[in-house]
Amino acid sequence: MLAMKKIALFCLAGLTTVVSSCGLNSGNGELVGSNDRPSFKPFIPFGMVYVPSGTYHIGQSDQDIAYSQVAHNRQVSISAFYMDETEITNNEYRQFTEYVRDSIVKKTLGGEHILQDADGKEYLNWKTKLNYNDPAVVEALSELYYPEEERIFGRKEIDNRKLIYHLEWFDLTSAASKSNRDKPRTQFIVKEDIQVYPDTLCFISDFAYALNDPMVEKYFWHPAYDEYPVVGISWKQARAFTIWRSRMLDDFKRAQGEAVMNQYRLPTEAEWEYASRGGRINADYPWGGPYARNSRGCLLANFKPGRGNYGDDGGMHTVKVTSYFPNDFGLYNMSGNAAEWTSTSYDESAVVFIHDMNPNYSYEAKPDDPEVLKRKVIRGGSWKDIGFFMQNGTRSYEFQDTAKSYIGFRCVMSYMGRSISDE
Repeated sequence: MLAMKKIALFCLAGLTTVVSSCGLNSGNGELVGSNDRPSFKPFIPFGMVYVPSGTYHIGQSDQDIAYSQVAHNRQVSISAFYMDETEITNNEYRQFTEYVRDSIVKKTLGGEHILQDADGKEYLNWKTKLNYNDPAVVEALSELYYPEEERIFGRKEIDNRKLIYHLEWFDLTSAASKSNRDKPRTQFIVKEDIQVYPDTLCFISDFAYALNDPMVEKYFWHPAYDEYPVVGISWKQARAFTIWRSRMLDDFKRAQGEAVMNQYRLPTEAEWEYASRGGRINADYPWGGPYARNSRGCLLANFKPGRGNYGDDGGMHTVKVTSYFPNDFGLYNMSGNAAEWTSTSYDESAVVFIHDMNPNYSYEAKPDDPEVLKRKVIRGGSWKDIGFFMQNGTRSYEFQDTAKSYIGFRCVMSYMGRSISDE
């Protein structure tokens, strides 16, 4: 009996030791931090380049237009980040539209395509495959087709207006206001439904009395244009893409038991200009020189080099995203090809009042706000712009709910830590 008590006492002591090692008394009474943290190792996301932190002079390198004064020179500092080496291509954006299409079909089919978590909340099962020759899938897909009266020669084509992505995001800027600190979290969760298909008709609506019908009919979906920049994307659609891309990476990381990365997002105006300069101080263009041609007279970007002259640079409109040489950070077409959305709201005097560390001015425009508050900064110029808009410091804008045949985008992700060389 005494022996049994000793054994029981020994087991209890062993259990206490195990519990203590995992609880508040771990580390022999010393401060050693929380246990069981997920592993994390920085990596460069696929298709991106690392842009190191640094300081530069924001604003016009050449003479600013005298009457505008919207690009004052000012020294600012930028934290390190990753940036897509090219503009988002038609083929990359098509992955987004196909995800939306497939998610709608999976929700319609139900069954094995829908799973439930521990709380009973339903989510899509992406491990199941969709066979688009399966009669059940064909039937589910029929809800996305144009109705009979809208078909041409009876062809079954997807009504792209029905490709709607539901997104949710947290408005940190509003939540950070001192007057909002005690308000419920629900007041800052924004939920939106966004039509994701590009506005292919923009090639006609942007240019009256011009034959752009072939671009409308083929540009986004034909394989010939897979590696061309996606255009006809509004600012809201570009943001929706970054949220979807972030969720896709987060889901993969969690499945691997790894810590998630920062979220993909649109670059701020200051980040974009810093990346465009490629580490060159006061350079007029991403390639560093003050001229748009090299020593052999070849144009260095896709833009409009002369009145009525679009083809001297090798492209009548957009070209492949890896055309021309990259800048010193390894970024292609920071000037020309497609102008690019940034996350920054446009204000003529923003350069004066923004902070000098990671500067940005943002405003989440409401539907009933005046149009002037819905302006977003675009940078880089495009295939239809003159050389002035190719310069690193030139500012311009477009309205957030408009889509143009000359505006695309690329994503960035903030780097976690001081510098990639210190890891």
